[in-house]
Amino acid sequence: EPPAFPTAWQAEPFAMVVALHDRGLFSWGEWAQALSSELKQPGARADAGDYYQCWLAALESIITARNIALKADIDLLTQAWQRAALATPHGQPVRLENDPERV
Repeated sequence: EPPAFPTAWQAEPFAMVVALHDRGLFSWGEWAQALSSELKQPGARADAGDYYQCWLAALESIITARNIALKADIDLLTQAWQRAALATPHGQPVRLENDPERV
């Protein structure tokens, strides 16, 4: 049986959306609207090859609109993960602890 997600990282934002919905932070209708908006953005791939990137952008959009997280905090965390990925030896799991600038 094929995996539920083409790559492992895609399961993370999926699970986050489900968890935030379960906590009552937004309705499925609100989520569908946020995701649809991202999928319709100029430059979105017609073949939906960027579906999970759109999913992630919709998640960021809805949590900032709802003041669940600040855009600046999301950006800082994104940068930390990128540094951690670059500092992680090939074949090893990327962990935030690998960020060389982590305090």
